[in-house]
Amino acid sequence: MPTYGGEETPVETTTRLRPVRERRRGRAVAVGACVVLGLGLIGGALAGVWLASGDGKPAEPAGYTAAKELWHNAPVDTLFPRTLTAPQAGPGPSARTWTRIVVAPDATCAPASVAPRLLAALRPLDCRRVLRATYTDATATSVLTVGLVFTDADVAAQRALGGRGLAARLGHDVPPALAGPGTVAAGFGPAQRAAWWVTAPADLPVVVTAVSGFADGRAVGRAVPADQAMKKGRTDAVAQSGLGHEALGIAERLEKQLRTTAQDAAKEEEQR
Repeated sequence: MPTYGGEETPVETTTRLRPVRERRRGRAVAVGACVVLGLGLIGGALAGVWLASGDGKPAEPAGYTAAKELWHNAPVDTLFPRTLTAPQAGPGPSARTWTRIVVAPDATCAPASVAPRLLAALRPLDCRRVLRATYTDATATSVLTVGLVFTDADVAAQRALGGRGLAARLGHDVPPALAGPGTVAAGFGPAQRAAWWVTAPADLPVVVTAVSGFADGRAVGRAVPADQAMKKGRTDAVAQSGLGHEALGIAERLEKQLRTTAQDAAKEEEQR
């Protein structure tokens, strides 16, 4: 992975028209024809969005192919910015800011970097490479490991993963934590994982993972998906600390960052 970019006013002229005898049947036929034509145009437009080159395959989103190579083409500071900010990502909703403290070398798709059930789901899609980094929040009370799992999936296969619904399908398949010796994430291991999230954006051949925990190294009984940790009425420490918001918020922010990077890379390629 590299070392890680004045208004026009229309003029209308009207004139009084001669009354025309109403023709109900003709008008009904005309209305019917317009409805059929309108539905046909809408259906055709939707089909045009869904189909590519008439071969029945989903159209490839902008930057999709470029995204497959970002794991070695994009600088680390682009994929994992040193600082991430997400307005309204926390309880309240409050703003969230995270600072990167650890970056792992790019790795193969293996249990050490990808949770088992997710790994099994991605193997048929040619899981290519995994990039991971660990952040801490502005108060240094929480730590979060985020991962970008790059595959060679086509658009149909990527969409079949289920987007935000992928987390529910994985059950208790919690992403691995990335510790950072000499940092507030020094004690971040399997027992410290508290809330997690996994999503497979439909327009990128990537799965984004995130897992959060307490920076003080305390063990948590069982990590829960972020959407569960964020449910109203929960009074446990994980919910009250906003660790579910942290996991979901940083995953969404990294996904947005990656999408922008992929689209920019595709535009640069077109201009060459």
